[in-house]
Amino acid sequence: MPYAAITYRVRPGHEDEIAEIFAAFQRVDTPEFGAEGGAPSGRLLGTGVFVKDDVMVRVIHYEGDFAAVGRHMAGQQGVHQLEERLAPFLAERRDTSTAEGFQEYFRDALMRSVSQLTIDTHPTRT
Repeated sequence: MPYAAITYRVRPGHEDEIAEIFAAFQRVDTPEFGAEGGAPSGRLLGTGVFVKDDVMVRVIHYEGDFAAVGRHMAGQQGVHQLEERLAPFLAERRDTSTAEGFQEYFRDALMRSVSQLTIDTHPTRT
């Protein structure tokens, strides 16, 4: 079950305001998401948000197709409300008002994964 990390450049010194925004976040309507045709293609298992100075990172734990995660999130009202409230604290403006704009940012802000270790990949002792 992979993880993905999305970066945001934020204005330093606003960690508390950003924390308040995420504390009021309206969760997605369902953790299950589908492919473009609507067939089930995965689910969200969890998320975490971290902020320090001018960097914020959203970590997403999911199963299935990561592109479908972006499509699913782009259709969530709570995500758009969060994006609107977060906008004044971003160092770089971006257009996430449309599903296409959100998905483009989601893709472009994806960090390169260099290691993912889980209990499933831990060698067993014999």
